[in-house]
Amino acid sequence: MSQNDKDRQLQRRVLMTALADAPFDGFTPSLLSAACAANKVGLIVQARLFPNGVLSLVEAFSHWADEEMLSRLDPSALGSMKIRARIELCVLTRLEVLGPYKEAARRAGAFLSLPMHAPLAAKLVWHSVDAMWRAAGDSASDFNFYTKRAILAGVYSATLVRWFNDDSEDEAATKVFLARRISDVMRFESFKAELRKRLRGAQGPLSAAARRRGTRA
Repeated sequence: MSQNDKDRQLQRRVLMTALADAPFDGFTPSLLSAACAANKVGLIVQARLFPNGVLSLVEAFSHWADEEMLSRLDPSALGSMKIRARIELCVLTRLEVLGPYKEAARRAGAFLSLPMHAPLAAKLVWHSVDAMWRAAGDSASDFNFYTKRAILAGVYSATLVRWFNDDSEDEAATKVFLARRISDVMRFESFKAELRKRLRGAQGPLSAAARRRGTRA
């Protein structure tokens, strides 16, 4: 086993230890120190595993959730679904992964909502929605690559906040909320497609009219 693999396993153990106490303590330097101590991780190794301290711990939590989400998604099953259903399943699967650690996830969300942590928050959300789109089979490489992820980032972030406050049975309220947000996006995308179609259809008559005006001038 390589050193990177060993570090990855050790980082994961520290993370799991920290998640047990995060609901009570929040994501703080003392939480990280205690989790490292519980796993007999010294300061030098701690600095290697978590170079940015608590920021690295929160980042490890988010990346772990992304990896777990991907491991639970069945590519063959996704391939038989419409794109809307694929994205919806990806979002719900990530929430399912976070389920046992909901309060810790809420604490991580509060940590990332602080203004000084905004760059990391944006980076982690982008990483998550990029993983979702790739799992859904997206192969866009043009401007749509960015717009798709930006739109899903808004949908996922809003759904996550709703989930944090959802105490309904089986979290049904979150599922309804997500379905509505995706429906809103699909309607907007349909509107844009229709608008582009109409504009293309109007280019011919408009160009002809412009040429006629130029001739008269």
